[in-house]
Amino acid sequence: MRLPRPSRRSARRLSAALAAGALVLTASPAVADTGRGSHDSGPRGTVRFATFNASLNRAAEGRLVEDLSTGDNAQARTVAEIIQRSRPDVLLVNEFDYDADGTGAALFQRNYLSVGQGGAEPIEYPYRYTAPSNTGVASGFDLNNDGRAVTEPGRPGYGDDALGFGEFPGQYGMVVYSRFPIEESAIRTFQNFRWADMPGARLPADPETGEPFYGEDELAVLPLSSKSHWDLPIRIGRDTVHFLVSHPTPPSFDGPERRNVRRNHDEIRLWADYVRPGAGGYIYDDEGHRGGLPAGERFVIAGDLNADPNDGNGEPGAIRQLLEHPRVNDARPPASEGAVEASADQGGANAAHVTDPALDTADFADEPGPGNLRVDYVLPSRSLRTAGGGVFWPPSADPLSRLTGEYPFPGSDHRLVWLDVRSR
Repeated sequence: MRLPRPSRRSARRLSAALAAGALVLTASPAVADTGRGSHDSGPRGTVRFATFNASLNRAAEGRLVEDLSTGDNAQARTVAEIIQRSRPDVLLVNEFDYDADGTGAALFQRNYLSVGQGGAEPIEYPYRYTAPSNTGVASGFDLNNDGRAVTEPGRPGYGDDALGFGEFPGQYGMVVYSRFPIEESAIRTFQNFRWADMPGARLPADPETGEPFYGEDELAVLPLSSKSHWDLPIRIGRDTVHFLVSHPTPPSFDGPERRNVRRNHDEIRLWADYVRPGAGGYIYDDEGHRGGLPAGERFVIAGDLNADPNDGNGEPGAIRQLLEHPRVNDARPPASEGAVEASADQGGANAAHVTDPALDTADFADEPGPGNLRVDYVLPSRSLRTAGGGVFWPPSADPLSRLTGEYPFPGSDHRLVWLDVRSR
């Protein structure tokens, strides 16, 4: 049984103005008048890719659109200023509630990104893309095996029985903003790929009995992706870079069967197989086309992948599927001074961490844990040379530390992560 296919009409492309003047990856000058400002910009001839779990999710459907309808929402202004200070050319925003008309994404551009925040320059993205998410979509089954199937939004336990955790359809969704054209006709989405269709999938089982945690009828509808996986071809002059974005489920909030730990591992594995020649033949997209990314294609994998290489609740091997992948370049991971300072000052679980604290991208609870972690990634293919990167986590002495702060955070508990890349 296949779930309904999402419509590609959910892609929101506003303009073709950049098509003629777009940056060519192999050329030296960047186009200065189409988004990136004169400060905090990357080296000439590079493209800045970024990911930001902005925590722009709300407790009720339609609330985000209400909050973005004016320009005075404090959290949205903080998030927008962080983006304006970082000035990415291609940006994934995780935890941005989806609405079918793309109204929220349009309002965030018009009322926040297009308006200078806190003295920062406005930033314009003529292209954007959003599509449905599995979060908050009723499954019709008792997916957490608590003895009841909750199928009505708003009732206690509904999110746990949804295809991806969420209290209403589209909560914790995604949106991509781009200075460069998105090749809409070549977009591939994998919202409906079933977890059971992955060869060797780490499907959960009861550790005491060995019986499968999910029944066959549940596996017939349960997708691998807790939100979705998107392959967005970004046209940059004569070159195309595939922006591979997702937001795997957190490896927490489950029982001894470790269903979320296992799903997180396999959601990450989908990209590892997708970019490995010959390994992705089993993958089918929402239009029914099979296969992974052709050999030789350039790509950037991005998102809140909810997996640290050494620390936290997940399997260390989950993210290493990408960090140690022969086609992925993690030679110069983004870092920050603020993360080092926060780890030392906050202590708690951070004191026992193995991952270099300079690489942390999220400020989580220190007691009892998991502490600060590296969970947000921008990972280019080896055919794309890196020319610098960073994590927007200013140290406390920096005036911009007001944008990150401490709990309760003014914007998000995650930090924007960016990387400048060249093709040659």
